[in-house]
Amino acid sequence: MDIRSYGAAKPFTTKDGSTIRELMRAGEQSLAEASLAPGQATERHYHAASEELYYLLDGEGEMEIDGERAGVAPGDAILIPPGARHQITADATGLRFLCCCSPPYRHEDTFFD
Repeated sequence: MDIRSYGAAKPFTTKDGSTIRELMRAGEQSLAEASLAPGQATERHYHAASEELYYLLDGEGEMEIDGERAGVAPGDAILIPPGARHQITADATGLRFLCCCSPPYRHEDTFFD
């Protein structure tokens, strides 16, 4: 059985500018908690190989995927297909969300236009 505690996951900044804690990496997927400060946005980017799922925990903001924009709030789940250009922006309270990547997140699979 593999159980990891939140405190053991050290935060780091991804290439897109968000702060994440990788909670688990196993086989073909990774699970992380990501956060953005109030008013912060990730740099618009894409992943050539990874499919991502975001699940909003706290805060509200705006999600943009390939030019389509929508407001997001706690309880929303978002699919980001491989190759889709995307950006998430926090409102005045910041954002905290889970991010599942398959295959697992790698800096080398993050690209900017």
